[in-house]
Amino acid sequence: MSTATQTATDSTEAAGTDVADFWFDPACPWAWMTSRWITEVEKVRDITVRWHIMSLSVLNEGREELPENYKAMLAKGWGPVRVINAARVLHGEEWVKPLYDAIGTRFHPGGRGDERHEVLVEALAEVGLPAELIDFEDSDEHDESLRASHAEGISLVGEDVGTPVVAFNGTAFFGPVITPAPKGEEAGKLWDGVVAVASYPGFYEIKRTRTQGPIFD
Repeated sequence: MSTATQTATDSTEAAGTDVADFWFDPACPWAWMTSRWITEVEKVRDITVRWHIMSLSVLNEGREELPENYKAMLAKGWGPVRVINAARVLHGEEWVKPLYDAIGTRFHPGGRGDERHEVLVEALAEVGLPAELIDFEDSDEHDESLRASHAEGISLVGEDVGTPVVAFNGTAFFGPVITPAPKGEEAGKLWDGVVAVASYPGFYEIKRTRTQGPIFD
């Protein structure tokens, strides 16, 4: 765990709550669904969520067997995560979640995934961050720290999964992949079940075929 993450974890534990670390790629609609769920969980369970970036573009580097349309999507995935990372590095960890919310709301329920530059400019303005952060959309200046954050999350679950990754009290898992995102106590019950299953040392996978896409509300 990074020093920044450990510091936040220590201070939160001192306040009497447990920390759930959540790694996301802002361009992924399924990570968005899971993020809405865990935001609900934070309201009904004694946890505090700590938000981190990961990147499907980093995860899939060098995988030439991928379909061309997926490669094109990954190429466009660098900008959003680079801007959030630059905000984190230059202005502090506390900006990660509000900037993710502003970007993700436009990308996913807003249906503006093809307007990435415009969305990033608007999101920076909405949360009150400097407009100049848009310059990092196409810059690799802070990619070392982006890759470090990604590696921290993916190292907990392995390379054959994606985003999001959740770590909680010594247990880490990919997902859950859910739609729509449950609310209130229903979100809490799902959290209880996921943590219980994932904490079993020999547990690896539950899966069934997806029959619908993300339902945004």
